Amino acid sequence: MTQAHENREVRYEPDESPPLPVALGAGLQAATVIVAPVVLTVVIVARIADQAESYITWGVFAALVISGLTTALQARRLGRIGSGHVLIMGTSGAFIAVCVAALVNGGPATMASLVVVSSLFQFLMANRLSWLRRVFTPVVAGTVIMLIAATVMPLIFDALTDVPAEASDAAAPIAALVTLLAVGGLILRAPPAFRLWSPVIGVAVGCLVAAPFGLYDLDPVLDASWIGAPFSSWPGLDLTPGPEFWELLPAFVVVTLVGAIETLGDGVAIQRVSRRVPRATDFRVVQGALNADGMGNLLSGIAGTLPNTTYSTSISLAEVTGVASRRVGVVIGAFFLGFAFLPKAAALLISIPPPVAAAYMLVLVSLLFVQGAKIVVQDGLDHRKALLVGVSFWMGAGFQNQWIFPDLLGEGFLGVLFGNGMTGGAIVAILMMAFMEATGSRRKKLDLPLDWDALPKLEGLLRALASRSRWDPALEDRLVLVGEETLSSLLAEEDDSSTEPRHLVVTARPAGDGVELEFLCGSGRENLEDRLSYIRDAQEIPDAREMSFRLLQHYASSVRHHKYHDVDIVTVNVAGPR
Repeated sequence: MTQAHENREVRYEPDESPPLPVALGAGLQAATVIVAPVVLTVVIVARIADQAESYITWGVFAALVISGLTTALQARRLGRIGSGHVLIMGTSGAFIAVCVAALVNGGPATMASLVVVSSLFQFLMANRLSWLRRVFTPVVAGTVIMLIAATVMPLIFDALTDVPAEASDAAAPIAALVTLLAVGGLILRAPPAFRLWSPVIGVAVGCLVAAPFGLYDLDPVLDASWIGAPFSSWPGLDLTPGPEFWELLPAFVVVTLVGAIETLGDGVAIQRVSRRVPRATDFRVVQGALNADGMGNLLSGIAGTLPNTTYSTSISLAEVTGVASRRVGVVIGAFFLGFAFLPKAAALLISIPPPVAAAYMLVLVSLLFVQGAKIVVQDGLDHRKALLVGVSFWMGAGFQNQWIFPDLLGEGFLGVLFGNGMTGGAIVAILMMAFMEATGSRRKKLDLPLDWDALPKLEGLLRALASRSRWDPALEDRLVLVGEETLSSLLAEEDDSSTEPRHLVVTARPAGDGVELEFLCGSGRENLEDRLSYIRDAQEIPDAREMSFRLLQHYASSVRHHKYHDVDIVTVNVAGPR
């Protein structure tokens, strides 16, 4: 029902400050791992679309600057923008197909305008996330995270064998295997102090082994300048959009929303790996992550480079290193900015041999897949959710590998939309969840002030629902008791200095063999789900208010408390007759 008190190997929580050498080390290794995909995604898209070298140089520079600024913003948080956790930002692979189409058909200025307009939908989603809670659920978010891993893994396998034609046949297998053994061995058996450095040590060992085979090419490093910024290459914005803009806008909006679901999943997952003792998911953190992601997309559009997104490897890095301090997020952002203005430093990292980078990414993406599965399982699986996860995951894999009617999809709008497994699978998951919600039992609704005067009306609603479900008197009394104790728990958090009570909306509906109650009210101070978790093992009752929590914990089959900026939502399930 509530989260268990399992202790995680977290060395530094978000609000703790590690020593500067630790922060610099963790930040450098994260930036080292992430900077290559940030840069290479821009390069790949621009070269597929046959863009000029001057645009490629500008696109890489702008992507690094915006990734650095938004990574720091995610960590430090500015008002409602930012998660307050280490969520690394970088160019989004989900946009590759639509951005290539925009560059080919309209050029960089058209792509920039499309990114700016579609970013506004992400701000809208963050602001109204509580309205979308029944569709963008943890099951959908966890499935999208699993799809990210499934989408990226084929690229990783391809990179394992990406070596020059003249290289020895043994070069790629040996470099990849040594890197995998070094990273995996340190994660599995090294003490915490060495586990922190496992990414750097593993990649360094892999590069040392790869160098004698000629896999580490220093020419790009030697040719790169020490300091530089290509400000003169900014492509500008298209303020008079043509037909190609309107044709591609729906695809950009859909991909933006799918990317937002990825960020939603990352915002949920990073909270789970950043605390020694798990807490209930705070959806205000998720809203902040979405706003920062939207800000990254908006800035990317203005700058004329590829859109931003949170990198799900942030979760794996936090889990591997045990460092989740906000200070590290700021350091990572600073390193990105440094790489942007120091082309030689960026070239040094980009020159890491693909088999070495792929072996390390194999570890991170594997951990990411497991995190997605954990989110799905911890939300509770019944046959409906299991079907949603299974069908959407395998359809996403089918779209990614072009196993599902590739000739029918073609290269137009549908081909762009379903050409990416994460996008296709996410659309399937959203549609299935929306269908489940639309065809579910009708909800009975009460609109009340949050005070004790609401109790008689609440009791009347619950007794009528139990009667229609033909529950016996004992189960009916149990349902009424759960409703009363939930109301009591919410009232216990009321601020006595408040002159006006919070507003309360209660909905109730049959759910399987039981009943689901949902309490919506203005945002309060404490999470009831956390409180239930804290008192689980307590031997004594500290004060009279804890009695309500204990009764609620005993009689309800599950309690979920989701806190948003605009509303608190407590969902309570009561099991019916078996």
